[in-house]
Amino acid sequence: MKSISDFNFENKKVLVRVDFNVPQDENLNVTDNTRIVAVKPTLDLILNEGGSVILMTHLGRPKGEKNEKYSLRNILPEIEKVLGKKVKFAEDALGEKTQQMVNQLKPGEILLLENLRFYKEEEKGDKDFAEKLSKYGDVYVNDAFGTAHREHASTAVIAQFFPSTKFFGLLMEKELKAIDKVLNSGEKPITAILGGSKVSTKITIIENILPAIDNLIIGGGMAFTFIKAQGGKIGKSLIENDKMQLALEILEKAKANNVKVYLPVDTFIAKEFNNEAEQREVNIYKIPEEWMGLDAGSKTQLLFNDAIINSKTILWNGPIGVFEMENFSKGTVALGESIAKATKLGAFSLVGGGDSIAFVKQFGYEDKVSYVSTGGGAMLESLEGLELPGVAAITK
Repeated sequence: MKSISDFNFENKKVLVRVDFNVPQDENLNVTDNTRIVAVKPTLDLILNEGGSVILMTHLGRPKGEKNEKYSLRNILPEIEKVLGKKVKFAEDALGEKTQQMVNQLKPGEILLLENLRFYKEEEKGDKDFAEKLSKYGDVYVNDAFGTAHREHASTAVIAQFFPSTKFFGLLMEKELKAIDKVLNSGEKPITAILGGSKVSTKITIIENILPAIDNLIIGGGMAFTFIKAQGGKIGKSLIENDKMQLALEILEKAKANNVKVYLPVDTFIAKEFNNEAEQREVNIYKIPEEWMGLDAGSKTQLLFNDAIINSKTILWNGPIGVFEMENFSKGTVALGESIAKATKLGAFSLVGGGDSIAFVKQFGYEDKVSYVSTGGGAMLESLEGLELPGVAAITK
């Protein structure tokens, strides 16, 4: 892994691709600065060694056109606040004026280029656009794990113009090492917890991780496809009827790989998808006709807890109940508690995927797990065994 720790940045202009695609409110104020905070160590290292930084990122989906709503000027105050430094702003990613600002940049200074997606060439992975950007720096650092699965000009194409001076930032290093722990080097027993609504979105992940793991916990809406496939009655619960045969095949493959599969045994049910709906706790294989399962039951919580507490490496992707509704969040909260306890006992726990990240932030588990991934899609593609263009561009 090409690490920035092995390079001297003194008097170097460093092009750093970050992922500042942060959520904003209706007044365009940043509502979650996690992604900005995550790259601060990389930027501090470069600046403290006497390098200067040219930041490149995208924000939103402006579809190749300038749009004030997606201007990085709106998030500039938050960037300055997090970094504790004044950040210069180039109103265009390219052009003479921007080139002038780059030329005048002194060691220890930061320049932020305007939203790269104001150019259609960025998402097209245009080589000429990448080459123009490359002229700004002596060194290229990719610290944007959230976009590593995209073959865009600034994430995958630009690296070729820095044959011997291209590196991963510290955040990218952490992300890749965390995933490697689950897939290759983690201490056993390794437990993967997969939740969320659909089996279809997790098939390739399951197939790729089976040879690496010891336990597979399946929860959330996707569990009902497995329950019905085994003859259970699931009422009005979420189901992918066309994936039942696949669910049975997954159970067979798990058996062949000596992976123990944990499925829910009971569930909290309701007649409607509503926080205030009347709820009951029943055997998951015997859900009445007009009812639907919305959360993991008490026995399931204990079953999952036993597997997690005895694990040394844990991957969690996807909630196991409708945690957005308080009355159906107990199962996911219990799961979070079990992972936090196991982590305290010395296990390595990796949390990733949009809903899981939303959960750990909302319920305050961020500091109770080992690592929370900043890249939903990129992390999932890594777990599927796919090569990420942004990673390959640095390693090859």
